[in-house]
Amino acid sequence: MSNETYYIPTNFTDAGRVMGLFEIRNLIEAVLLTLPILYLCLAFVPLALTPKIIVTLTVLVPVGGFGLIGISDDSLTRWLGSWWRWRKGRRLITYRGECKKK
Repeated sequence: MSNETYYIPTNFTDAGRVMGLFEIRNLIEAVLLTLPILYLCLAFVPLALTPKIIVTLTVLVPVGGFGLIGISDDSLTRWLGSWWRWRKGRRLITYRGECKKK
């Protein structure tokens, strides 16, 4: 029986993540969510440059953060797929009889 020591590297949880924090899937979803909003804000907000940047960042930062973080440790599309399967598979319980009065 040998006592071997195995060292776990400090960055073992960083695999498949950007900057060690965000999953690549979440980053792609955040970019796909923010690009159309960025275009719409820059193209259609009728303000000067500085207020346009402020409005755009006010909208983009929460949407991008939401896309990066996800819901309950899942990406948005994974969570939405789980929710959709639950929604399709749920059953409603209804009572169609009559209550007897004593």
